Parts: sequence; structure tokens; C-alpha cells
Amino acid sequence: MAQASAVEHHPTSTGTDNRKLLWWIFLGSECLFFGSLLATYLIFKGSLAIPPFPTDRIVDAAALVGVSDAAREACHSIGNNLFECEGILDVPVTSQSTFVLLMSSVTMVLAVYGAQNNRLKMMKLWLLATMLLGLAFLGYQVFEFTTFGNEGLNLSSNQFGASFFMLTGFHGTHVAVGVLYLGSLLFASFRRSGLGPEAGFHIESAGLYWHFVDVVWIVLFTVLYLIPA
Repeated sequence: MAQASAVEHHPTSTGTDNRKLLWWIFLGSECLFFGSLLATYLIFKGSLAIPPFPTDRIVDAAALVGVSDAAREACHSIGNNLFECEGILDVPVTSQSTFVLLMSSVTMVLAVYGAQNNRLKMMKLWLLATMLLGLAFLGYQVFEFTTFGNEGLNLSSNQFGASFFMLTGFHGTHVAVGVLYLGSLLFASFRRSGLGPEAGFHIESAGLYWHFVDVVWIVLFTVLYLIPA
């Protein structure tokens, strides 16, 4: 029995379950991934020369040569061959989606609590709530991408468009993967054996991933939306 228990918990020299250690290593590699994308954006954000711009900016007429009609419509002449271009980012709307994603961390904590305390109905309820909040966040992102596309911002528009869609697109992909991951756990919890004796570990592992996704979004929201380019 002692040997079975040792195998079941997979201890390491650090005293941490080796599966959880692998999760932390994976999340660390993801930090490097997003960090490299953010570093690229921060290096080149000062070289934005053509619209659409993230925030309001005054440019000369030369900056509007060759831009799309949608992007040109957001720029208005202010005299002396200068144009004022409206920023494309909608901070209030994105703040709403940020709040939705942050609330999903709260529901994820409640799901973990339910799993660790053998309160399976509570676990299932809050897992479902977390998934719905994640889907709502993705809905906001689809709306935002569609709006920006209609206003002339895409991957090939300028440096901001390329970095913006790379950063937020990859983050959205991580959210979608997280929703599928939680969905698989929720589906498995309805089996006769449920998630087995290690339900708490499985939900906690999913929680680590989900909280990581939320923290990454806080950084992206701050850098992309709140710090002027």
C-alpha cells in the first residue's frame, strides 16, 4: 500500500508532484513565448508611421499615402498639411472583456475548491461558469477583430496591426484551448467514476493554466491599451 501511495503521488526531490512541476515548466516556456512577442512590440512601437494608430495621433499628409480608405476616413485635416487620426482602440469595451476574464479566475478558484473538498456539484457548476465566461471573452475578441478589420486594421496594415493581432490572437487561442480543456474535464466528471480519486489535482492543474492566461491578458491589456504607443 505504501508503494502504491508513493507511485500515485509522484513525489520529486523538491517535494512537488512531478506532474505539477511539468505544468510550471510548461507555463514558464509560455512566459518566454509571450515575452518575446511583447519585446518585439515594445521595440518597434515607436516606429508607427501610418494609420490606423492605437491612440489619437497627428501626422502629415505623406503618412496617408497608400493607406486603406477605411483608415483614411478616421483622419481629419487640421490645416498646414496635417491630419489628426483617431485612435482605433476602444478601451471601455476591452475593459468589459477584461473584467469578464478576471471574473473567470474567481469561478475557477471556486471550481478548484469544490474538487478538492469533494463537492462535485459545486465543481461542475463553477467549471461551467468558467467556460461560459471564457466564451464571452472570446466573443468580445471576435467583435473587436471584426470592428478593427472594418476600420482598416489587419496584419499587413502596419507594425501595430501585425503585433496586435499576433499578441491578442495567440492569447485568444490559449483561451480557446483552456475552454476546451475545462470542457473535457467537465464531460469526464459526468462519468460513473468521475475524475477519479485525483479530481482535485486535475482541476487544480487546469486552474494553473487558466490563471496564467488571465495574468498574461492583464499584461497585454496594460501594454497594448493603457500605455500610449
